This record gives sequence, structure tokens and C-alpha cells, in this order.
Amino acid sequence: MVFVSVSFAQKQQAPKPLYVDPVYDGAADPVIIWNKKKKEWLMFYTNRRATLNDSTGVKWVHGTKIGIASSKDGATWKYVDTANINYRPHKGYTFWAPDVIEYKGIYHMYLTYVPGIFDNWNHPRTIVHLTSKDLFNWKYESTLKLVNDKVIDASVFQLPDGTWRLWYNNEKDGKSIYFADGQDLYNFQDRGKAIAARGEGPKVFKWQNTYWMIIDAWKGFEVYQSNDLLNWKKQSARLLEEGGTGKDDGVMGNHGDVLIHDDKAYLFYFTHPGRTKTNPAKPNSFEAKRSVIQVVELKYNNGELNCDRNQATFINLKANKNK
Repeated sequence: MVFVSVSFAQKQQAPKPLYVDPVYDGAADPVIIWNKKKKEWLMFYTNRRATLNDSTGVKWVHGTKIGIASSKDGATWKYVDTANINYRPHKGYTFWAPDVIEYKGIYHMYLTYVPGIFDNWNHPRTIVHLTSKDLFNWKYESTLKLVNDKVIDASVFQLPDGTWRLWYNNEKDGKSIYFADGQDLYNFQDRGKAIAARGEGPKVFKWQNTYWMIIDAWKGFEVYQSNDLLNWKKQSARLLEEGGTGKDDGVMGNHGDVLIHDDKAYLFYFTHPGRTKTNPAKPNSFEAKRSVIQVVELKYNNGELNCDRNQATFINLKANKNK
């Protein structure tokens, strides 16, 4: 999640879907970052292997790399490559759900690592820290020492005092949300549970003079608000729980990123278009596995966040030339 200054430009209507991965048709877990050198936006995402013939229902989400797409405006995206991640200690390996930030000219990625390609969920998962100067080639820095070896889905945010906080999913504790604090981006001390609710992909951001956390609750996004980044209050309504009418958008939204741009908030999320309530695709079929990226503008009303995925989302992400 990033904050940028922008200049006015005519906004374009975002297509539905916003982006389809041309390799495996399984884009998921998006995060958006500005490439200062090339002056374009990059989307990092888990490159799930939806085209894999997999009767287990598990292997296809392992063996995944991190895909990269680029855009000049946030409305039109094109596939670029996969990230060159210099951390492959096992012959088979899995990368999931990156969070990417920039600080003082260095890009930092916090990435879920699984040591193999498995047909079940009973294996370790850790969060590794990587750095890069160009967003394409990533150097391994460390494996974070968190609460246990079943942790996924990092979200990193700078606190008002200049230190850093990392939220993540602790799978051994009912998939609740934990957090860790760091004086810098390299060393984090675990602080325990942040939110007791079950969910994945926490994403923390500041908007409308308050702090927000969204969580993929497998029934849309649950939304939490905080004034101090420690005490969180859940709002009554979830986001993207019910399917929309747009192409490939007729199901709940999953694991997303929020981009604050020109005082507006955009939620990038993914869907499994084949998993509709009325006519679901056959389990483990390609249609059940494929996923796409969508975007919707968030609105702020009466102290809560909401959105209307059936209304057109107009977007034109143009970074200030002075930045």
C-alpha cells in the first residue's frame, strides 16, 4: 500500500476484469507500487497455476511465483514477468502474497515462503524479507522470527513515530491476525494478537484521518477502524460480500490492496469467477480455479467504508513529476 502526490488527469473507466494473468490465468493477492525509475505502476501478485491438472485441489496453489504487471494509468495493465527472487533454498518452492513498500530509495518485499510443492496444507509457512533497487531483482535479507512457523500474508505500515509495524495471519491460532514491531524494516519483535477474528490478507492504511484494516474473511472483507493502530473496532458491514454484475465479478472479493491516490481510495482485489452461488463450476476444474484482478473505489460515509462494485470505477494514476 502506497501514498503518492498526483497531478490532475482525465480518469478512465477501469475494465472488468481489470487484469487477467496470461500465463496461468490465476492472478491473486495483488499489491500496487510506483516504480520511480520507469515512472509506471507495478502490480505484484501470486501467480496461481489455475491451468494445472490437479486432482488434490492443493498443488495448483503451490509452486507459485510472483507475477508482475505494469500500468501507466491504473486502468490498463500488461504482463511483464515474474519477480527474480534470490531465495530458493528448496528444489520445490512456493511464493505467496507479497507486500511491497519503498523507503529511502530501497524497495522492501515481505513474502510468504513455503518450502515445497505439496498436496496438503500441513507444511511450514514463513515470512521472508527481501530488498531491491529496481523492483525486479530481489535480495534475501532474512526470515522473520514471528510467533511460529505457520504464518502468512504480511502487511507493513510506518507508525507516526517513524518505527514500523507488521501484521500477519497466524494459522495456528485460528487464523487470527497478529502483529510485530520494528525500529527499522529489518528487525521485528513479535507483539502477539492484534485481532481475534479469523481472516487472511490484512491490509492497513490511513484515510479520512483515521486508520483502517481490511481482512479477507472468506465472505468479503471485514473492515476495522483504529485511532492508535492498537485498538481496532469492526464496522457492521462487510465489503464485496455479494457478487456484482460485471464480467468475472459475480462472486465475493478476496485478498486485496488499498491505494490512496489524490485523496481517493481504490481497493484492488481478486475473484474466482467460476465460484458463483447459483451455478458454481465443478470443484478442481479450471473454471473453479481461475482468478482475476478487479478494482473498485472505496467511499466514506457516516464513519464507515463502503463501495459499489456495480458502478463504474474511474481511475487515472499519474504520479507527480516532482516526486
